[in-house]
Amino acid sequence: MLENFSFRTIVEYLPLFGQGLVATVWLSLVSFVGALAVGIVLCAMNLQRGRLLQAPAKIYIDAIRATPLLVQLYFLYFGLPRLGIILPEFVVGILALALNSGAYLAEIIRAGILSISRGQVEAGVASGMTYVQRMRLVILPQAFRVTIPPLLGQAIVLVKDSALLSLISVAELTRAGQLLASDRFMPAEGFITTAACYLVLYYGLKGLAGLSEWWLGLRPMGSRA
Repeated sequence: MLENFSFRTIVEYLPLFGQGLVATVWLSLVSFVGALAVGIVLCAMNLQRGRLLQAPAKIYIDAIRATPLLVQLYFLYFGLPRLGIILPEFVVGILALALNSGAYLAEIIRAGILSISRGQVEAGVASGMTYVQRMRLVILPQAFRVTIPPLLGQAIVLVKDSALLSLISVAELTRAGQLLASDRFMPAEGFITTAACYLVLYYGLKGLAGLSEWWLGLRPMGSRA
């Protein structure tokens, strides 16, 4: 079955896959940081009692979760130039990933915040802390401790979603597989190598998630997830 499979071609294209792997890592990292910022803002709006801030946050989260990331990516890629906003492809890709994942992170963070006992919030109010101070000094540090494992799970999803950026010609990992397939007419070699690289990223993030759970005391060291 592997008699026509060219390992030599894969070795020849390894530098390209290496560049794509590095690009995928930094694109995902920047996108995740942006998504975290978006998620915190949306979560803070969603937790407000007034509908002035809560309603837009809920509408945004529902709209993002109800539509495919590919549609959102194309909306930004083709829609922003119509508004006179010309951005590089990789910036559009980062923006799409950040805005998409931010909606999911907002719900994860909200669940973590709601897990904090009401007594600690009331203690912050009694000590004279403002809402921002309570969030920054009391609530968010504890909420992140609970939400680190699901946040890393969403990071894994974001890394896989970054493959869609190849559709707007961003030079990341999947794009490297497409180039090999089109240059040499070897789709098997191109996309099997791409899948292997994503597996490396997946198990790296999965190991980081397991390590974080052990460090936070959520499960004993050596136990399986």
